[in-house]
Amino acid sequence: MNSLYPFKFKSIHKEKIWGGQKLKKYYQDIPEDMDKLGESWILSGVEGDQSEITNGFLEENELNELVEVYMGDLVGEKNFEKFGNEFPILVKFIDTNDWLSIQVHPDDELAKKRKIGNGKTEMWYILDAERNAQLISGFSKESNREEYLQKLESKELSGILNYESVNQGDVFYIPAGRVHAIGPGITLAEIQQTSDTTYRIYDWDRKDDKGEGRELHTDEALDAIDFGIEKSYKTAYRDKQNETINILKTPHFITNIMDLDRGIEKDYGYLDSFVIHVCVEGSYRLNFPGGNLNVAAGEAILLPATTTDIQIIPDHKTKVLEVYID
Repeated sequence: MNSLYPFKFKSIHKEKIWGGQKLKKYYQDIPEDMDKLGESWILSGVEGDQSEITNGFLEENELNELVEVYMGDLVGEKNFEKFGNEFPILVKFIDTNDWLSIQVHPDDELAKKRKIGNGKTEMWYILDAERNAQLISGFSKESNREEYLQKLESKELSGILNYESVNQGDVFYIPAGRVHAIGPGITLAEIQQTSDTTYRIYDWDRKDDKGEGRELHTDEALDAIDFGIEKSYKTAYRDKQNETINILKTPHFITNIMDLDRGIEKDYGYLDSFVIHVCVEGSYRLNFPGGNLNVAAGEAILLPATTTDIQIIPDHKTKVLEVYID
């Protein structure tokens, strides 16, 4: 059996009612008539939307096919034991020209109870934001089911939600259960559990081109919502060049950032996990035993769990998110 190597993937582009045009600067394969490009899934094991490998002898294979064949060598022994043949992380780039629906995701316990696979915890790294751009994360004050339903019925829900100003480089952690929405004028990278379950709470009374509103999931969402509040909804981290800086550690994934203007070496031999690189700015050459890859902003690279020593050589100022499961 040939040795595993770092993989590149074909992106999956999705038109959304709230989508924009800004993702087109990252990808050359977007149909010209796709006017509202909301999401590009750059690494996915979601059934029906699996990423396809574009390099090496495993080209044209789908991601979960590789997991089934290579098991722990690809994802790590603990991850294979826990997740089986489904790759556990989904990575997207998102661009908004309008508000997304106000929504919430179930946690693992509720998802298991409802037999819908995994829960959905996610994080956002802001790639770009227009002036005065905002998003919603959580409640502005402690609430409860009764107040929530009353505000929802009277179309005053946004009055008890927490609005955050958004700037390039900001990080927001969105655990399962947190009510949230992304506002217009924002481009971001999303790291999340492999799940496509969203409970849509309110869609701003928006109509589609047939004059119909999108389906809401009021009852399903109610048991998923965390009505508590946080002191801060924005994740603070220190930015230090040419080092690996942790920005988020959760039971579902760990995310670090590397802000590079010179080459660095990495040794992943200590990890029992795959590693994902998400290039969010600039470009670089990835050197690994037996070869190299050129990586540009908008791409995700999957390094198998068998990967040990690599080099990252930036072409100029480059930022890379590094994701794995501990």
